[in-house]
Parts: sequence; C-alpha cells; structure tokens
Amino acid sequence: MIREDDPLRDEIPNRYFDPHFKIETAKILPGEYYATNKDMALVTVLGSCVSACLRDRESGIGGMNHFMLPDEGKLIGAHGNISAGGRYGVHAMELLINQILKLGGRRDRLEAKVFGGGNVLQGFMLSNVGEQNAQFIVEYLNLERIPIAARDLLDVWPRKIYFFPRSGKVMVKRLRKVNNDTIVLRERDYGARLFHGPIEGGAELFK
Repeated sequence: MIREDDPLRDEIPNRYFDPHFKIETAKILPGEYYATNKDMALVTVLGSCVSACLRDRESGIGGMNHFMLPDEGKLIGAHGNISAGGRYGVHAMELLINQILKLGGRRDRLEAKVFGGGNVLQGFMLSNVGEQNAQFIVEYLNLERIPIAARDLLDVWPRKIYFFPRSGKVMVKRLRKVNNDTIVLRERDYGARLFHGPIEGGAELFK
C-alpha cells in the first residue's frame, strides 16, 4: 500500500482548459502521475527529472509521470539487480502502467516517449542526477520490452512537454531562457523529500 505522504501517491493533478490548444489539460508536477482515456492533454516542465509518456497505441489510453531517482547508487544491472534508487524508478513506472491498464489499455500495445534528464541541478545530490534519470528510463523500458517511439534526453535545458495520449502527439519546448528558478527549486524540494525513507509496499503490475 502506498503511504499517504508518498510523493508518488495517486493524486488528481491540476486541471484546466488550455486556451491555445482548446483542450482540457492536466498539469503533472514532480512526483505525480496521471493516466486518462479521454481526449485531453498532459503537460509538465522538466529539469533533471524525467517523464515517460506511455500510451496504448491502438486505444489511445495513456498517461504521463514525472519523477527523479534518489541519490542512491546503481541503476538496473545486467542481472536485474536494482538499488533503492532504482526501485523508486520502477515503482514510478509501475504506478503509471497499472493506471493505464485499469483504464482498459493493454500492456503488449504500450509505446513510450521519454523526456528530461537535463543537467540543471548542478551541486545538488549527484552532479549527474539528470544522466542517471535518463539512463534509468531507457534501461527500464528496454528490459520491459516497451518500445521507445521518441526521446529527448540530457543536455542542459529545462523542457516543457505537452502530451496528447489520444493521438500520441508530443510537443517539446526547450526553455533556453527561464526568468525565475521555479523549476530548480521545485525539483530540489521534491528531491529532498525522497530522502525521508524507502518506499513501503509497492504497486502490483497487472499481467
């Protein structure tokens, strides 16, 4: 069972009507995930965190998460060994996959588009936290045999991501000029919360 204070608990994200795209939109913050079977958009802003945009390519049921690995050692190894940090990433992915399956999606039809892992948190935790996040998401999807249809990882820029699960379309804007440090502060705060303790319980993956 997921703890009530777990940053990956299943919350209803901020929802609003986007006047530019003229569609209902859900904003995904660090530690959140959301899946839908409706024709809507999911949006997030990434620094060192990563987002996986997953969808059933036939039904259009899909979702997005936004997470960061804690500063804890190794990623998934050749023999499937997973550190505490790696387990956190697996937990984040399983929560999203489970929600898509609950809505009627099929695991064998999932495809992924992955983003983030920028080097924007210099001096915070490991200097290569963005690189570790990016490496994790690619390794996880390869091991789970979920094809990666598109990716925009690493570099030094924050990114704003719009994902439209019904069509599978993703729009990426690299934020080369950020007028405030909201993104960095938000991810620093989120990263600090990951140190309160290991995840208890977990999400059972539907087969």
